[in-house]
Amino acid sequence: MKKYDYVLVGGGLYSGVFAYLAKKQGKKCLVLEKRDHIGGNIYCEEVEEIQVHRYGAHIFHTSNKAVWQFVNELAEFNRYTNSPVANYKGEMYNLPFNMNTFSKMWGISTPEEAKKKIKEQTNTISKEPENLEEQAIRLVGTDIYEKLVKGYTEKQWGRDCKELPAFIIKRLPVRFTYDNNYFNDLYQGIPIGGYNVIIEKLFEGCDLECSVDYLEKKEYYDGLGDKTVYTGMIDTYFGYSHGKLEYRSLKFQTETVDTDNYQGVAVVNYTDRETPYTRIIEHKHFAFGTQEKSVITREYPADWEEGMEPYYPVNNKKNQELYATYAALANQESHVIFGGRLGEYRYYDMDKVIESAMKMAESEFGTKS
Repeated sequence: MKKYDYVLVGGGLYSGVFAYLAKKQGKKCLVLEKRDHIGGNIYCEEVEEIQVHRYGAHIFHTSNKAVWQFVNELAEFNRYTNSPVANYKGEMYNLPFNMNTFSKMWGISTPEEAKKKIKEQTNTISKEPENLEEQAIRLVGTDIYEKLVKGYTEKQWGRDCKELPAFIIKRLPVRFTYDNNYFNDLYQGIPIGGYNVIIEKLFEGCDLECSVDYLEKKEYYDGLGDKTVYTGMIDTYFGYSHGKLEYRSLKFQTETVDTDNYQGVAVVNYTDRETPYTRIIEHKHFAFGTQEKSVITREYPADWEEGMEPYYPVNNKKNQELYATYAALANQESHVIFGGRLGEYRYYDMDKVIESAMKMAESEFGTKS
């Protein structure tokens, strides 16, 4: 008889949801986390009475009613609506691309004028796009591409748009309404009090060990539980036996500024190539804060190297083929569940992580969440 039903590797959202649902079934869980805190990338810390998103902006949004009900059982959500702004060399544009953007860009006022302008510019790409630049121009035209897509994308990926595959931008959101709401989902908001409110409830009743590396004592930890839920990097689990998957990483520069309102919005994207960071987050605006000071974070994209945090899988053909090799190995590990952003090598919005963990719990326990 082992001490735990589940040993969960990683203290992020996937593990938290799975652990929460496992506890409802009377299961005992041990959570192992490399960092000195649980919560994964949604972890917040309080600075100047402001909930600071330590690992980048996290705005909850979903159209899945079951997921929305689930998170609302854990915390009350505010009415925050994501309406980021793009700064191109001091010119300010609303995102996503909508009538406010087009009006500022071209001095037009009707959807018909905007459609005509975009059509004129997309016609410059007559053949099937061979790279991201051609794909983006085909979708939104040259003006929007040059000012609002090119520089930001090149910073994000660390290479020229002509060197990036077309499929990375399958579509770009274009709206012919004066609507700055970035998401199309039915529900969105930020938990009042920050995401730690949710995390604490998800892991309540679990045994926790922080600042530990599961893979360094794998045999020992496997011996403690009937099953392992692994949410770390799948290639690391298998000792990079078939090579390393590629990621993009981020570096954050956070500072307290002596003003009650630094940029007037939570997120400003810097879309020119010369500005080294991709965006500035002003955290207080997520909660409509009125504090005397403000806290801002600049995000700098970076190539991932061992020891850095892997944020974005590089989902090109080469990496997808390599991941498929590791996924086949994972399927042979009958006592291990691989889940989450790193365990499944995919970019996951928060609601999709929750949905995936709920489905896995349903499969494990034979019950609907």
